[in-house]
Amino acid sequence: MEVNPQFKKGVLELCCLYLIRSKDRYGYELAQQVSIYIEVAEGAIYPVLRRLVKDEYCTTYLRESTEGPSRKYYQLTLKGEIYLNELIFEWSNFTGSVAKLMEKEGKRDE
Repeated sequence: MEVNPQFKKGVLELCCLYLIRSKDRYGYELAQQVSIYIEVAEGAIYPVLRRLVKDEYCTTYLRESTEGPSRKYYQLTLKGEIYLNELIFEWSNFTGSVAKLMEKEGKRDE
């Protein structure tokens, strides 16, 4: 099922930060992980990652790869951890409110 692009755009930042929190990751790896759950083009991840670094939510470092050139890994900063927790809280409130609306209004349609 195709997801509305505006929904995807807003949630990619949350998904990337969430995945980076569990372990440092490189761009292609992030794209692959997100794609398991949300259909997303690999190229859509990189602008999000650049913004996360620019806003100091992540830092980067290079690590040698046995499969080619060095890879740029993304690592969550303390500022990024705090921001991620805020995003998770906002996402939970938002999705919970939408679910309540749909439940309440859905009963009226019956």
